[in-house]
Amino acid sequence: MLSIKSLTHVYANGTRALDDVNLEVPTGMFGLLGPNGAGKSTLMRSIATLQTPTSGSIRFGDIDVIAEPEQLRRTLGYLPQDFGVYPRVSAHDMLDHMAVLKGVADGKARRETVESLLNQTNLWSVRKKALAGFSGGMRQRFGIAQALIGDPSLIIVDEPTAGLDPEERNRFLNLLAEIGEHVVVILSTHIVEDVADLCPAMAIIVDGRIVRQGAPTELMAGLVGRIWMKTIDKAELEAAKARYQVISTRLFAGRTVIHVAADADPGDGFTPVTGGLEDVYFSTLAAARQAA
Repeated sequence: MLSIKSLTHVYANGTRALDDVNLEVPTGMFGLLGPNGAGKSTLMRSIATLQTPTSGSIRFGDIDVIAEPEQLRRTLGYLPQDFGVYPRVSAHDMLDHMAVLKGVADGKARRETVESLLNQTNLWSVRKKALAGFSGGMRQRFGIAQALIGDPSLIIVDEPTAGLDPEERNRFLNLLAEIGEHVVVILSTHIVEDVADLCPAMAIIVDGRIVRQGAPTELMAGLVGRIWMKTIDKAELEAAKARYQVISTRLFAGRTVIHVAADADPGDGFTPVTGGLEDVYFSTLAAARQAA
């Protein structure tokens, strides 16, 4: 269990990136949803001991993460948003080098670890290929392979599917789901589908604050009878925003489909829809911004 209490981080320029964050993260996949600039990466970096928060506490099991960062690093796997590697080195050699850095000194154990991870991430066939020639999805799978060295019990992945094509995204998410059966995996993303597909528990962060958390199914159940849809011309959008609580818009066949949140039928041609996790996310963002 990862326990975060009253976590706050203020940068030197006065930016409050985290504002009294409280989270309990159990074993399994946990989704952290939020728009760009919401504080997701700051929170992930704080958990990963890459920066010290201004105040608050982080505990992982018996480990006081802030006071004992080295203890956490021994059991941590981390795939940051910007994952850099030596481009001319092969996947096998780079993974072997990283295993040495993580303390796998025995040659036989290291060889078995590297080969197992290359197979687990479906990279065995390209193990001798230079990382510069990897596709985005292959690089992300390599990133997970290095994060799994040493059998970590806490794994953090920050915006892992941004820019991946649908096939690579599915392959990567299937790999994460397999890993997340027995350890704590935090998936930080602004892509709602990733959380909907994988995570039995989640939280939404806006402006450095956790504004909603729970099981996706329960959060979606809370929207029953409250989400309404209508297709309008683009020219009608501003008037609709002025009259209704429009939480999302999308184009379809040259027209604009709007979703609004309302406790009763708005009339005027709206039809009820079953609220999905995207509606939970957008309605939460709308409410948080309205309250700000």
